[in-house]
Amino acid sequence: SKLTSLGQLEMTWRSRVHFHPLLVRVLHKSRLRYYGKPEKKLDMPYQAYFEVADGSGMMSMVLWNSLCPEWYNSIKVGTVLLLEQYAIKNSYPFKTQPTPGDSQMKRFPAIEISLNVRDPPTKISIVPEEMVKPEWGLPEVKYRFITRSELDDLPNNHSCDVIGLVTFVGRAERARKREHGEDFWLYRWAHAIDGTSDQPFILELFATSQPDVFEHIHPMTYLVCTQMRVVRDLTEDPSSTIYLTTSNESQIFITGWHKGQPYTKDTKVKNFIQWTKTQSEADQMRKTVIGGYYPFPRPPNNFLKY
Repeated sequence: SKLTSLGQLEMTWRSRVHFHPLLVRVLHKSRLRYYGKPEKKLDMPYQAYFEVADGSGMMSMVLWNSLCPEWYNSIKVGTVLLLEQYAIKNSYPFKTQPTPGDSQMKRFPAIEISLNVRDPPTKISIVPEEMVKPEWGLPEVKYRFITRSELDDLPNNHSCDVIGLVTFVGRAERARKREHGEDFWLYRWAHAIDGTSDQPFILELFATSQPDVFEHIHPMTYLVCTQMRVVRDLTEDPSSTIYLTTSNESQIFITGWHKGQPYTKDTKVKNFIQWTKTQSEADQMRKTVIGGYYPFPRPPNNFLKY
């Protein structure tokens, strides 16, 4: 069928009602958002953002309501989609923006693709990877992996991807989203090493929309976290309180989930796998810890400072 591109859509969307099909690759995936309120009678008040791209650039795509339970788990980072009968809208100005792995990629921030059950009823098709043709010009998924030795030089809020061997994982903890609200964020702390430094990555992992992964992080698993943000306490000694926290677009993977993921081709991931082959499993097991209370960042040494 006759296809259109994201670049053409941006130029012509105001003058049309029906759009030609789109062929795109998913580069980023946000956590699932529930926006239900007691007074609004919506059956499935869910929403999820994806960043999708073709040869012309990258645009946001929004999955709405009952399409979320149907499609959210099937659409992964790297998935190629054929979209038909979608709507184009002005984009929501306050949404989070992931940092693209390819800094040269053009962005179309003014509009977004809206996928709904009706008005119009969107048709989504997943194209198997073996059927994707090079002449379609779809970009590959690119990452920004860093090693632990590089972390100390990175600025606050820098976006990066990491891989490491888990040596500690804390219990799940809760923090209130708002001071007097009833909603909580669920999170846990983890340490992961990659052989490039004596220090581990300190990771604050909020529960994303991957409960099956979040609940099974344990010592000695290979952990990949994408779209993490650097957090530095710039007031105290900056080197002692550097850690990484998840963002809205973070994805977490553990041993058993890595097969077929686009990051397996990344050089730093391959280097890490080579390093793990030189390690003694028994030695590393002795150093691992699980559970317990983990106060971080650490309170000051004396009570006056605290």
